[in-house]
Amino acid sequence: MRTGSHRDEAVALDERSLLRRRRDLFVLPPGVVYLDGNSLGALPRGVAERVRHVVEEEWGAGLISSWNSARWVDLSARVGAKIAPLIGARAADVHVGDSTSVILFKTFVAASRLRPDRRVVVLEPTTFPTDAYVASGVARILDLEIRWCDPADPVSSLDEDVAMLALTHVDFRSGAMYDLPALTRAAHDVGAVAHWDLCHSAGAVPVALEDADADVAVGCTYKYLNGGPGSPAFAWVHPRHQDTWDQPISGWFGHAAPFDMEREFAPARGIGRMASGTPPILPLSALDAALDVFDGVPVDVLREASLSLTDYFIDLVDRRLRATFEVLTPRERDLRGSQVSLRHPEAYGVVQALIDRGVVGDFRTPDVARFGFAPLYVTHADVYDAVEHLVAVMEREEYAHPDYAVRNPVT
Repeated sequence: MRTGSHRDEAVALDERSLLRRRRDLFVLPPGVVYLDGNSLGALPRGVAERVRHVVEEEWGAGLISSWNSARWVDLSARVGAKIAPLIGARAADVHVGDSTSVILFKTFVAASRLRPDRRVVVLEPTTFPTDAYVASGVARILDLEIRWCDPADPVSSLDEDVAMLALTHVDFRSGAMYDLPALTRAAHDVGAVAHWDLCHSAGAVPVALEDADADVAVGCTYKYLNGGPGSPAFAWVHPRHQDTWDQPISGWFGHAAPFDMEREFAPARGIGRMASGTPPILPLSALDAALDVFDGVPVDVLREASLSLTDYFIDLVDRRLRATFEVLTPRERDLRGSQVSLRHPEAYGVVQALIDRGVVGDFRTPDVARFGFAPLYVTHADVYDAVEHLVAVMEREEYAHPDYAVRNPVT
């Protein structure tokens, strides 16, 4: 690998970064360049101790009293309040709980019910599979029609039959980013509801939901928010919809007075209507501790760091591997999330060879090598080292090793 002045320039960029001390808040294995935070975020240092305390002290010693003494009962709301500034929302309007798929089911049904006289839901065909699967299931239940739009022009599929436009803000394969405010306005122009998936945005890309006048948003917390594998998802519902919000899973924690144990359901006020069953205290506690790494970090600083890292990666690939890879991710800054995807017919082998070298990215079928740049802990030096390894993999044809012939969907 090359050393000297070129890598020194990367280190100099890191020294000037406003986030240069944030990396110390994470547990990162030595010798590993981790560029897969857009699949699973790294472990924040405070999480393990928080989980230990919850298990041994709050649960082990406090037992059921911890619902009040440790404030388990309002933990979901407190975690939602920490997420709110990262998505441009008020603290009182974010709910956390359930898996992403369950949250999507609840919001797709409730958002469609806001326009009961309309039968069409618009999605783009390259959306994350879960969104498509859940939307199709909801369409069967509510007798709706799924209309697949042109990903490059969702507006052309909008008309007065559309109840909801449901888009993923940042595309999981390419890293391309939609103009959320403009497409929200386009949906409203035809009287439709705008529903946004922020799974590949929250924690890396500024989102201003309330300023954009969006209607509904959903996001996972185990990617850039570093909540851990399977950490609970969040939902935001614009305040104008909350009093009539009719989501389909009426569990007891969504009741206006859950401990009265009444037989008839009376929905809670505000975003509390999104709640269903008992909140998952252990994963919520881990997420609560994980979100502390964002304390004092403005979203525009996160975005500038993300853009600097992705700009640098694209520039190095262009200079050293332009003839080898197609950069699938938009080069325009305002059209790009916090990842860069490279297209190559041997992308699976390339990713596996890099992992064996300690550079962790991931593969997306059929030919995409995907690299995520979590701005709190990825450095320009990481980027430089990753490209050095990538050059070596291609020059030595390490991607062609027989061990990489069978594709493992997990990686």
